[in-house]
This record gives sequence, C-alpha cells and structure tokens, in this order.
Amino acid sequence: MTDANTRWVIHLPVTATDLPRARILARTAARALSFLTELDPGETTVSAEDAQSEHHRAFCDQLLPGGRRCILRAEHLHPCTDRPPRSPHNNRPYGTPRHR
Repeated sequence: MTDANTRWVIHLPVTATDLPRARILARTAARALSFLTELDPGETTVSAEDAQSEHHRAFCDQLLPGGRRCILRAEHLHPCTDRPPRSPHNNRPYGTPRHR
C-alpha cells in the first residue's frame, strides 16, 4: 500500500553497446528532458542489463558552494562547475547557437 507522499521512479530501458556510450546517452536524454521540473538529472545512472543492481552515475552531481550541483560527467578531470563548459573549437558556451 502507498500513501500520498510516495514518490515513483520511472525506469525507461534504453540500450547501448558499452558503459561510456550508455553514460553519454543517459546525459543526453537527461539534458533533453531538463525542462521537466520532476526530473532530477543528477541522479541519472546506467547499469548493465544483467547487473541492474550495480548503477554507474552519468553526472558528477557533487554539491557546490551555494547549494548548486556539478553538471559535468561522472569521473570528470576538470574542477566541478554548475555551468556548461565553453566549446574548445569556437570559444562559444556549450549549446549556444551559431550566428550566421
């Protein structure tokens, strides 16, 4: 039996060929759905099909000063940040459209 305060988690099976690709796909899906207030992208994890009790984080999600969380991929090498990195190829913030 559940009460009114019970939270439900959606499990949406999507397959990938290996852990790095699974993490990329999970981060992409989480970012694409980030307009949903119910979504908690920092808790996005992936698991092997036959080892679903072993979860691997897609995002770092480290708590930062001011209460924000790191948005970089899990196991990143750069300092944690709550802002997308700039693209090294064109020095534009990640996701910013090109002006022509």
